[in-house]
Amino acid sequence: MDARPSMSLRATVLGAPDAGLLARFYQQLLGWETAEEEPGWVRLQPPGGGTCLSFQSEGLYTPPLWPARPGSQQMTAHLDIQVDDLDSASAYAQSLGAALAGHQPQDDVRVHLDPAGNPFCLFVAP
Repeated sequence: MDARPSMSLRATVLGAPDAGLLARFYQQLLGWETAEEEPGWVRLQPPGGGTCLSFQSEGLYTPPLWPARPGSQQMTAHLDIQVDDLDSASAYAQSLGAALAGHQPQDDVRVHLDPAGNPFCLFVAP
């Protein structure tokens, strides 16, 4: 077997009915900059560089159901976002269009759904 080729994770990509709308939500939530934008595709990058977050328009997009139920679209990934203050970060996310999920499995984490229905978690580091 050959040696492992050089690889680095450059971005996580979220599908959405409208990549631009969802990118704007996360741009405001995270305070990141738009690095690339074209029809159906947007890439955000954090200040100072690092792993990006990208968005792709998908015409047949179906949001995942949280919590998962048999026979429904399953969540395949979610974002964990560290915050300094859970209550104020949760309120801010909701002011931008996020919904607080009805099911909250932990007291020290807030599960939200972004405007396209993708779950994301806000948490304070221990």
